[in-house]
Amino acid sequence: MPRVLIIDDDEELCELVEEYLSAEGFEVEAVHDGEAGLAAASDGNFDLAILDVMLPGLNGFDVLRQLRERSAMPVLMLTARGDEMERIVGLEIGADDYLSKPFNPRELTARLKAILRRTGGENGDAPEKIQVGDIELSPASRSARLEGEEVTLTSVEFDLLHALLAEAGSVVKKDDLSERVLDRRLSPFDRSLDMHISNLRKKLGPRPDGGDRIKTVRSVGYIYTVV
Repeated sequence: MPRVLIIDDDEELCELVEEYLSAEGFEVEAVHDGEAGLAAASDGNFDLAILDVMLPGLNGFDVLRQLRERSAMPVLMLTARGDEMERIVGLEIGADDYLSKPFNPRELTARLKAILRRTGGENGDAPEKIQVGDIELSPASRSARLEGEEVTLTSVEFDLLHALLAEAGSVVKKDDLSERVLDRRLSPFDRSLDMHISNLRKKLGPRPDGGDRIKTVRSVGYIYTVV
């Protein structure tokens, strides 16, 4: 039974979400301020977290920043409807996905299940490792190493890198990446994929020769470059 942590100060909303998710097979726990949320999220007992931006004490951004220093646990952020800046900031500092309030509980459930599918270790006949130049990826352990040093990636960043390395030297379409990595069709105003790619570029840095590791092919997709 997947364990979900809700960090939101709206207790009525938490009760409704907990009731709905429990009926869908999730085990749910709710806390109502940032400090308690960070402590609960850091103890390693949850599979993913639902994190509201507006919280008393530590706000959602502060919670996420501090959590990312110690954990790659998937986080879905709840943002204000129409506030694109909240979504962008959340993605920049390591959120795996976001959902605007008010939301449909069915969409929330679908997003959570998609995250769990990505992180649940369903690797099938995945290769033991993928190596392209100085970067090595292990699908089984969901780990990445750059020049022998481990790189801390969120679940979405890992899946993006996996998809790009598997087709290194070839363009991977944005539509395909969205469906494979985010489990949803690409919409015209959804910048999630671009933000995750931006974060991944920052973490990997340039190639040893100074060139870009991940290049954008305008209006088409992305390519992981090879020498």
